Amino acid sequence: MKTIPLHEIHVKLGAKIVPFAGFQMPVRYSSDLEEHHTVRQGVGVFDVSHMGEFVVKGPGALALIQKISANDASMLFDGKVQYSYMPNATGGVVDDLLVYRYNEEEYYLVVNASNIEKDWDWIMSHNTEGVEMENISDRLCLLAVQGPKATATLQKLTDVVLADMDYYTFTKGRMAGIDDVLISATGYTGAGGFEIYVWADDAAAMWEAIFEAGAEFGIKPVGLGARDTLRLEKGYCLYGNDINDMTSPLEAGLGWVTKFTKDFVNSDALKAQKEAGLMRKLVGFELLQKGIPRGHYAICNEGGEIIGEVTSGTLSPTLQKGVGMGYVPIDFAKPGTEIFVQVREKLLKAQVVKMPFC
Repeated sequence: MKTIPLHEIHVKLGAKIVPFAGFQMPVRYSSDLEEHHTVRQGVGVFDVSHMGEFVVKGPGALALIQKISANDASMLFDGKVQYSYMPNATGGVVDDLLVYRYNEEEYYLVVNASNIEKDWDWIMSHNTEGVEMENISDRLCLLAVQGPKATATLQKLTDVVLADMDYYTFTKGRMAGIDDVLISATGYTGAGGFEIYVWADDAAAMWEAIFEAGAEFGIKPVGLGARDTLRLEKGYCLYGNDINDMTSPLEAGLGWVTKFTKDFVNSDALKAQKEAGLMRKLVGFELLQKGIPRGHYAICNEGGEIIGEVTSGTLSPTLQKGVGMGYVPIDFAKPGTEIFVQVREKLLKAQVVKMPFC
């Protein structure tokens, strides 16, 4: 198992450390519930340095990204971030990712920790023009400062006017006395905030500065447990749960980042699937009875026949009810449709709803 640059700091803070995606990661410091509310109501910091980062640069950089990703990266401008995914050749998803455009010949790709090696090999297999690539994952620390007080916290540390940054944009600047910090108006919580990319050697100083700046707002470290409930409340897909090598990106609701105005890996097959009509769809649902849906629980119709499976589920700390996501036949995908989730030996009534849940 790998460790992230600030591993010892998390141990000293009393974090529960668990194996995750090949790394020893802090899953919680106090409780998932407390950390969840900290982010929704104030400001919390996630150390997500397990994520992967690739530099792609040179005259052919854009052409390579256009080939391996479904979204249209030609629409990016300097300082813009784009959510996308990489389709595989058999109808599934290699990974979802963020594409950062630094300039017309330099891009950064941010990928999931569990897929770093797989993604690198996949992209390189399509790099027929010899585009320059560098894997800088092990040299970076990524801190996600999230919540309604994130801007006020970080503004103390930089001259960059954070309030002027649009969602899904980034800049490089000085923060906490550290140069060459990538400041990104992104996050995986739906609570607002920034993601701060800093070189590993500067990570401890950045961590300390952020917590000093956020002390008046009750800033706290937050683990992967709350990160999961936060992203689920907003209906964000998690690779390995809601999307994977076998799931159709169109069935997963990723049609909005699938641009058939260009050619990309497996684009013809995905276009044909769209034209033929989808057979199933990833939906959000709320339990109408007391219970907690978990991944792999069966989704059934009124007669008890299994029609699908829960891909992600939890007790929403905000709504105080069971919520989840899962694939169901298209006839059951309309909001308001009644479905049932098998929790232990019981079939609990649920209702398909539009996401986000809150």
